[in-house]
Amino acid sequence: MKKMLGVLLAMAIAFPASADVLKNVNLKGEIQTIASDVRTNNNFVPAPYNTGVTTRVMAGLSADLVEDVTANFMFQYANFWGNDAASGNSAQNYWDSVRLVEGNVVLSNLFCCLEATIGRQFYGEEDSEVLYFGPNHYNAEFNGYAPSLDALKLAYADDVKSFTFIAGKANMTHLVGISDNGFINVQHGAVGPFANTFDIFGADFKLKLAEEFYAKIYGYDFMDSQAILSEDKHIGFYGAKIGADMQAMRFAVQYNRNFGGKRLVKEHEGTGHMAKVDFAMDIETLTARAAYMYANQNFFALGNYTPGLLIGHDMGGAVWNYSTEGLSMFNLGFDMKAFEKWTFALDGYSFQDRRFHHGATWEADLTAKYDHNEYVQLFAGVGYVKYTKTDAANVPLYSKNVLGADNVKGQLGMLIKF
Repeated sequence: MKKMLGVLLAMAIAFPASADVLKNVNLKGEIQTIASDVRTNNNFVPAPYNTGVTTRVMAGLSADLVEDVTANFMFQYANFWGNDAASGNSAQNYWDSVRLVEGNVVLSNLFCCLEATIGRQFYGEEDSEVLYFGPNHYNAEFNGYAPSLDALKLAYADDVKSFTFIAGKANMTHLVGISDNGFINVQHGAVGPFANTFDIFGADFKLKLAEEFYAKIYGYDFMDSQAILSEDKHIGFYGAKIGADMQAMRFAVQYNRNFGGKRLVKEHEGTGHMAKVDFAMDIETLTARAAYMYANQNFFALGNYTPGLLIGHDMGGAVWNYSTEGLSMFNLGFDMKAFEKWTFALDGYSFQDRRFHHGATWEADLTAKYDHNEYVQLFAGVGYVKYTKTDAANVPLYSKNVLGADNVKGQLGMLIKF
């Protein structure tokens, strides 16, 4: 980390004579450290969970080069505590583990109304169920290298509507399986039914229907030109979302559907699909939340929605399967702002296959966040899963038959953003 910050500082100092070119130079980044432990009453720890301490450091610069042109770059480093020798490794060894996760230029006021981002960049919303490239937070299993993509993004927005188009290429090689720093980092599952490197094309259109109501439609195509894992050249999804954001109440309904074939938007028999409903209401310092999610067994995505501390972290926002029959998930939760700097959350989850053929696996989580100041947050959580037990031939992926005894997970963390 010192090596990386030192290089960034040196680069910032190296341009004093170009002060008339580099303006509004800002250091940006974050540091997230998470300690987690997963235990069962037979001392068996399922492979999808980390036990130990992980750290991810991201640091970079943003600067205005000339009028309406901004440059951004950011490096990242991830480490599992105890992975290095007691005396440490060489500086070169650490530097070899640093990745360039962001490097782009942003052209504002392009053709008087567009914004273009060209180069390596993050994309999507962090809580998205279907598509997100960027750093994950509060998740012990994904506190490794954050994904990004090399792309051209065009965006337009006014008071009523917004539109985004993106075209680029993603390489997810370092995010599948055990990373070279020794910890599990299986973000986006197995990267869907295509190779780790793929082209991406997509568009997102959002319309403000009224003061509180909005509608959104989108579609993304992931082109596997080599068709290594599938005969389909085009694989992706399209969907729609409607919702409302009122003063004390919020709700949203969305539906997503996969496609795949040798031509665009062709569907096979048994095409994957997913639906989700969210609701939240504020009552003074208490927020009540509820959600229901349904997915058939073939639905895949590249999202980041990870419900709960255990099962959701394992699913990773990518492969929504409780069993070979898909997923049906219910969530009921409460957030309470007990004190000025403290926020507590209590959540309950029920996971079943989409046809309710199996008994439910239950999860309960209690989490707390402490805002030390506007830049530093400490967080903690404890979760418990009660797995269903079944003798059926179609055994759920989350059952005592597969994972052994019930899981208990605890985690502590620190998040610093600058």
